[in-house]
Amino acid sequence: MEDEPLEIRIGRLLRERGLTLAVAESCTGGLIGHRITNVPGSSAYYLGSVTAYAYEAKETLLGVRHETLYRHGAVSPETALEMARGIRRVLWADLGLAVTGIAGPGGGTEDKPVGLVYIALVAPDGEWVERHVWKGNRLENKAQSAEAALDLVRRYLESALPPPK
Repeated sequence: MEDEPLEIRIGRLLRERGLTLAVAESCTGGLIGHRITNVPGSSAYYLGSVTAYAYEAKETLLGVRHETLYRHGAVSPETALEMARGIRRVLWADLGLAVTGIAGPGGGTEDKPVGLVYIALVAPDGEWVERHVWKGNRLENKAQSAEAALDLVRRYLESALPPPK
């Protein structure tokens, strides 16, 4: 089972635990939802997703605060957390997962380079945010971000995450 795709593994774990998942995507553009829905029967645990690329979409659809976006930027741990909280609330999910980042090839700065991604998971018992910096091209960065996001859910479901802060 170690070699099975993450979307199959987390699907089995979500079903076993009776939990639901909702996803807020930015830089991955729907790739996480695509992977999850490739699994037959995923409607039993996957409630849906919002691909919120623009600031307005993040604010309107997910409830990300205007102040958060303008103070910290769309690519920040604060925004990722608010996206995850928002999708969890909007779709009444047990788990809210969010990804925001700079896929490239442009858009990076010295402080926020191309490949920088924040992934957040919000659950009833805690909140986690991870920072990654990928070195690939746009498609590789998106794929690595989706894989890391699914792995964060896996680690949560297998209780392999550190206690929330």
